[in-house]
Amino acid sequence: MVVLLLAMAAVVVVLALGIANFGKGGMEAAKKSNKMMRLRILFQFIAVVLIVLFVYLRGQGVQ
Repeated sequence: MVVLLLAMAAVVVVLALGIANFGKGGMEAAKKSNKMMRLRILFQFIAVVLIVLFVYLRGQGVQ
C-alpha cells in the first residue's frame, strides 16, 4: 500500500515540476518539459501496474 502511495506521489511531483517549467520560454525549457512529460508517463505506467497488481492480489486473498 505504501508503494502505491509513493508511486502516485511521484506522478504528482513530476507533473508539478513539468507544469512549473511549462511557462518558461526557450529551447532548454522545451527540452526539460518534454523530459518531464516522458518521466510522468513512465511513473503513471508504473503506478497503474502496481494498482492492478494490488487489486489482483486482493482478489486472490493476499494481504
